[in-house]
Amino acid sequence: VQLQASGGGSAQTGDSLGLSCTASGRTFSGYTIGWFRQAPGKEREFVAAMKWNSRSTYYGNSLRGRFTISRDNDKNTVSLQMNNLKPEDTAVYYCAANGTIIQSSIQNPRAYGYWGQGTQVTVSS
Repeated sequence: VQLQASGGGSAQTGDSLGLSCTASGRTFSGYTIGWFRQAPGKEREFVAAMKWNSRSTYYGNSLRGRFTISRDNDKNTVSLQMNNLKPEDTAVYYCAANGTIIQSSIQNPRAYGYWGQGTQVTVSS
């Protein structure tokens, strides 16, 4: 499956931005789709994930409540809505996917075999 991430851009503290991850080559059915981010000089960090079939959602520490992951069946897309953005949210955001991932590995980037190209999110104060 090929993943295409879109959205992102520049924002100010408190603004909202949305990211989308679209699959080509197959549908997301049966997959777990995750969002990760990586800031300069830091390790890749888990943001959120969704199991497509069950719609179960998972969030990184302290992001639940500001970030929301959702899906659009018709567009075969998983979106990440980011509200009340903070400068520390600045990073390159990646979408990733894989087949069955056990819950204990949801936050591990090595559990995902397919990655999109990344999209920059920059939040200024």
